[in-house]
Amino acid sequence: MNAYMTNGTIDFLLKLEEKHKDIDFYFMTSNSGALAYYEGNGKSIFNAGRDYDILLEKGAISEDGYVVMNNIPVVEDGQATFEKRFMQGENNIDMMPGFQAYRFLKPLKGNTYVVFTQWRSAQDFENWKNSEHFKQSHKGQSTKPPAYYADKPFTTAYHMFDKDNA
Repeated sequence: MNAYMTNGTIDFLLKLEEKHKDIDFYFMTSNSGALAYYEGNGKSIFNAGRDYDILLEKGAISEDGYVVMNNIPVVEDGQATFEKRFMQGENNIDMMPGFQAYRFLKPLKGNTYVVFTQWRSAQDFENWKNSEHFKQSHKGQSTKPPAYYADKPFTTAYHMFDKDNA
């Protein structure tokens, strides 16, 4: 299964739904713009998008909530080590209050992996970040980035777009 996403204005992205009625899109907005996301098999419908292989998934993405994406550039010869760390890690994130969905996404082009989490609210995400569970799942990580990082990771956050109240 693959994940596909692209950025643009919300007005432009919403038109995709009219053209592709067979696709379940998720629309998200932030201070810097909007994002359309969907999952499926085959070729992406986006001209200028990003395509990913879903390596790990938990939960179902909801049309309501708060999404945080950790974007992690990984050098080519470090990808196997990086993936193994995520695939074997103790990840009980789905037990946290407010958790909705998790996706570990490997880029089909480029080197930036995405760790996608969706929460009922931004407060639920903050509660998880401040939890003992978060500390346990991130223990052993030094302040120095691993050698397999190609660049500094960055985070993007979105609120799911409510089409009914637009």
